[in-house]
Amino acid sequence: MEVTKLQKQNHYDEIAQQIKEMIVQGQLKMGDKLPSTKELSERFGVGRSTMREALSALKAMGLIEIRQGGASRVIRDAPSEVTLPEWTSLRMNRTTLLELMEVRQSLEISIASIAARKRTPEDLAQLQRIMQDMGSSVGNDAEGERTDLGFHQLLVQATHNSIMEQTFESIRNAMEMMIRDIRRAELYANQEVAVKLLKEHKVIYEAIVSGDPVLASAAMREHLEHVESILIKYI
Repeated sequence: MEVTKLQKQNHYDEIAQQIKEMIVQGQLKMGDKLPSTKELSERFGVGRSTMREALSALKAMGLIEIRQGGASRVIRDAPSEVTLPEWTSLRMNRTTLLELMEVRQSLEISIASIAARKRTPEDLAQLQRIMQDMGSSVGNDAEGERTDLGFHQLLVQATHNSIMEQTFESIRNAMEMMIRDIRRAELYANQEVAVKLLKEHKVIYEAIVSGDPVLASAAMREHLEHVESILIKYI
């Protein structure tokens, strides 16, 4: 299993993409076991928590299963995806984008509530690290995007619900395809907006830490309504 060591830390999405390509191209076949998390983290030159995030993303795509104890095995040769209407024209379709944002809001509010109830000490440790990264990336659009996506990915991971993870991954991919340029231009490069987003994530994080599903849901709703109010100006 030949991999390309990353130049930056914590890019779990790049790791997931590399392994996904190996699976799709047949370098890794159904039934193949992946190396241990420790070995993979050494090969990619990242920490184990980053490697676990990458494996969770692959699990959410339906490509691998992660067994008790951390062992991973390839179970599909192509990502499982939700088929959305008018896929090729989503960027131009205001109605579909609004509908998709409604789905995302409903899904992530539920995710926040479940994560507050089911999060483990390891989940909290990973969320704490991503919050620290988020704080140091204010004003940096690329890092702001990475840490924001990482935060939401860790929340769905903290639900410990594989179906929720797969559904979230499909919605996230569609949203990112449509609003990536807007996110980078407005959400993260704008210092004032970036600071407000950080505060909103802190409220969500603190609710998860305290194990308060009601507060976590309310905080997520407020955050997503703020993001939607920005995006709506561009569609």
